[in-house]
Amino acid sequence: MTNLVVIDLGSNSVRMQISEIDAYGGYTIKGYYREYVRLSENMGKEKTLKDEPMRRTIQALKSFKARYSQFDHVVIKAVATAAVRQAKNQAEFLKKVKDETGIELNVISGSMEAYLDYLGVVNTLPVRNGIIMDCGGASTELLWLQNGECKQRISITIGAVVLSQEFNLGDTIKASDLYRAMNAAGQKISTVRWLGEVHNLPLIALGGSNRTIAKIHRRKLMQDLDDIPDVHGMHLSPKYVFDLIAKLISLNKEERTKIPGLAKNRADVIIGGLIPISLVLRNLQISEVIFSNCGLRDGILYDYLQKNHLNN
Repeated sequence: MTNLVVIDLGSNSVRMQISEIDAYGGYTIKGYYREYVRLSENMGKEKTLKDEPMRRTIQALKSFKARYSQFDHVVIKAVATAAVRQAKNQAEFLKKVKDETGIELNVISGSMEAYLDYLGVVNTLPVRNGIIMDCGGASTELLWLQNGECKQRISITIGAVVLSQEFNLGDTIKASDLYRAMNAAGQKISTVRWLGEVHNLPLIALGGSNRTIAKIHRRKLMQDLDDIPDVHGMHLSPKYVFDLIAKLISLNKEERTKIPGLAKNRADVIIGGLIPISLVLRNLQISEVIFSNCGLRDGILYDYLQKNHLNN
């Protein structure tokens, strides 16, 4: 029996999933934990991690260590994504984490992040064709899924925290700021040439901002239905997504915090976080949006199972 501890340090949050794996490759999720650390806060154009976000992150990692230290036979897979990947002071931060927590973070490439998203999706959802999109705090991963295989994948440097801070989208939204943000994100997305080959496919959406759409919809359904659908595998129309984004843009930060299903600590970055999905929906004539609760962390789990239990 092994307890696989997966730590995923993103730009907005750090998450930990603990899975108990038996000798035959079967697994049970024993715990899931999340802390909003906003590591990419105020990185700016110089791309340096600031002292306070680093302090918050290390404190969260210490609390995670206290939790997984209660388990036996622990294997730790700890990865860092866009914020650390882009940071000029990456080496200093990684040493600080190792010295203060004992955790060795593996900074993965955008391409690897996208591939792990792919593993998390295809092993948990019955989808064979579509576009997989993961919008994080400082990067967005896009994948072309064809006949169950990953045909193309890319990571681009736009995300919820980056767009919201750079274009002043945290509170009341000015038309000029939104226009500049949409243009900047659109220019980055337009560099992905293979997107021009894919139209009228479903979009499989993951990442905190994208999943917020499904969570808001689910909270609305809770007033009318006894059997509330899970976010994972939920299907929504592009029109629903467009209408919801339009509503959120019309609200200020305080008003957004009162929307059921929208986490209060995401209210200042949700507009920037939903710009990528709105552009992809508009440009690719997406047929429907399918939401996934499984992505990078689950991809690491399935990658571990493939490598260690394939012949069992």
